[in-house]
Amino acid sequence: MAKKSETYEAQLEMLEKIVEKMDSGEVSLADSMKDYEEGIKLCNMLYKTLNEAEGRIRIISGNSEEEFSVKQQ
Repeated sequence: MAKKSETYEAQLEMLEKIVEKMDSGEVSLADSMKDYEEGIKLCNMLYKTLNEAEGRIRIISGNSEEEFSVKQQ
């Protein structure tokens, strides 16, 4: 199971391994379901990380744009 403290890159790599494993067709239905659940958890964590990063970028960019607009006038 993915831990919250793992990096985005590590979580993405784990998800890629799950996808490769499932694509191989050599996994039982029970294992596929278990891997699918883990993949969904990883996707949700990755999505949350991206949303948080986007929010931080918007805050930073928003401040920079305001400063840039004031300086140009």
